[in-house]
Order: sequence, then structure tokens, then C-alpha cells
Amino acid sequence: MRIGTPKEIKNHEYRVGLTPESARELVEHGHQVLVEKSAGLGIGASDDDYQAAGAELVDGPEAIFERCDMVVKVKEPQANERAMLRQGQVLYTYLHLAPDPEQTADLVKSGATCIAYETVTGKGGLPLLKPMSQVAGRMSIQAGATALEKAHGGRGVLLGGVPGVAPAKVAVIGGGVVGFNAAQMAAGVGADVTILDRDPDVLERLGHYFEARAKTRFSNLANLAECVAEADLVIGAVLIPGAAAPKLVTRAMLSTMKPGAVLVDVAIDQGGCFETSKATTHAEPTYVVDDVVHYCVANMPGAVSRTSTYALNNVTLPHALRIANLGWKEAMRSDPHLAEGLNIWNGNVTYEAVARDLGYTHLPIVTALA
Repeated sequence: MRIGTPKEIKNHEYRVGLTPESARELVEHGHQVLVEKSAGLGIGASDDDYQAAGAELVDGPEAIFERCDMVVKVKEPQANERAMLRQGQVLYTYLHLAPDPEQTADLVKSGATCIAYETVTGKGGLPLLKPMSQVAGRMSIQAGATALEKAHGGRGVLLGGVPGVAPAKVAVIGGGVVGFNAAQMAAGVGADVTILDRDPDVLERLGHYFEARAKTRFSNLANLAECVAEADLVIGAVLIPGAAAPKLVTRAMLSTMKPGAVLVDVAIDQGGCFETSKATTHAEPTYVVDDVVHYCVANMPGAVSRTSTYALNNVTLPHALRIANLGWKEAMRSDPHLAEGLNIWNGNVTYEAVARDLGYTHLPIVTALA
């Protein structure tokens, strides 16, 4: 199979779909790998590194989309990239379609086979989303700590406090991978951490892990409102796989918050879990609503591109190899977890949550595989 990786073009996105090491693995399995020149510079990988791995360097993304059977990316294709997709071509990347009707319409129109990292399942979780959730959860505390500084519009509060001065109160909404990693980081610097979740098993597991270093509370309206009102920093870490995130923190709740408090919405890829959220970039990461600072960068892990790319390739490469070796249909027939990643095929929406949220007729994945 001919596999290609273009340079990412989303604002301040420095990750790349394939590392030189991943390119070498594909080449060793008999596949041809095309890489756009300078695609790996954001992770410290030179064109020479890719050539040494056996990849062919090409000028511009056009050659990738024109010549390759499968395109491997990190972020969702931008409008000009979507226009280059063709019938039957495999796109393997993060998509986050539910809050993005324009992208969905373009991908449906393209006729391409679109496999989303974030909906591939495995061992009770989402293994291709997990490493980026780990990164984003940890980064959310770094970002929140910076936004809390007075020079960045925040309250002027140090997360861990100092002897004689109380630490910041941090509320983490959601106890999954993002929430756990956020709480880990916040508790590690000495913040006063509360984690909210609706799953008693999750709360029990978190309670055992953190013991006295973080509190847990059941996420009902009353508890959520109380924690948000008291918090200096709120982390939105809610995920419904493939679907738009629920708006848990309302505009009305902002009026109860302290001036200069900070909201970090890690769910912004799926539309955000704060009513006042709108996607921002690393170039302009924050904005203020009702005296509350909002940080809603949609590609947070892109800022730590080398760590993120290698962590991502660790989990995406095995599936890429399977698709390349067997073809996407046979790869999915042999692995139901990979099949869950199929979001769009031949002009149809095959992921139920996306079809429901955006008003498409749902074509079951089993029908596409038949």
C-alpha cells in the first residue's frame, strides 16, 4: 500500500502523523511511504531522518492526496485538504465530527473511508484517544496555572499556595483519563482538588488512588454548582465517545464564580462542556466572559508535539500496519475494535452518535463491511 503523511496545517499544530520510526516499520513491511517535506520539523525529525527510514519526500500535500491509498494525519483535515480527498481513499486521523457539520459534509461528499482515532475501542476504553487525553489532562493544569496569573487575566493565585496561604481550589469535572491526569498534576503541586463524576465505580477508584490528596463528589447539579462557585480553576474533562459534549457549566454559573477564576475546557474538540466555550488556538488561547477566563484550545497536545507524536504513534501504528497489510475491510473484519473507528464510508455516516447529532441516516458499520 502507498501511505502518505502531509504536514499539519492547523494553527500551531506541530505534531505529525508518522514518526521516522513508524515510517521505517511500514517500509519494512513492504509498503511505500510518502512524507511531505518539513512535515516532521515540529517534533525535531528532519527530512533526512525520513529518507533514512526509507520514505519518499514530496513537495506539498497535493502529491500525498493524489498518490496515496491511505493518508495518515493527526488533526482533522482542513477545508483545502478535504477537497483533495477522493472516492475510496482511506483517511486515518482524529476527526471529532459531532460538533463539526462542515467537515462531516465534506467527508461524506468525498466518498473517502474515514477512520477516527477517537472512536477506536479496546480493553474497555479508547486506546488511540488515551495518550492525547493523558497529555491534555496534564497540560490543562499547566495552562490553568498560567491563566490564573494576574498578567494573564487571572486572580493572581498560585495553585499550590505557600506556607500560611491557602492553595487554589481546583474542580475537575469528569473522572476519566483526562480528569485523572489533571487531578494527578493538580494534587502533585499541592492544590485543593475536587473531582466530580456520576459513576460510583469511578469515584471509588479515584478515592482509593488519591486518598486524602483529592476529594471526590457525585456530579449532580447542586454539587457541580457549589464546586464551580468555590473554584479558582475548573477543568472540563467530560467525554461521550463520538458525540457532542454536554454543556454542564451554564452561563448562569459564571455569575457565581470569583472574578479572575479560570475555566479550561478539554472537551472543546467535541464542542465543549461549558455553555460559554468557543474554540481558541495556541496563538490566542484565552478570552474572558463575565470576568471568568476561558482557555479552550482545541489541540492542546500540539504544544508538546514531540511527546504527543511519539505517544500517539505508539498506539496508532499497529492499526495502520494492519490496514496496510490486509486492506481496511479485512482489517476491520478481523478486529471489531478497529471497526468502531469507521465514521464515514462511501458517502455514508457509519458512526451512530455522529449520525444522530448531525441528522444523517446511520449506516451500520457491519453493512459497510459486508
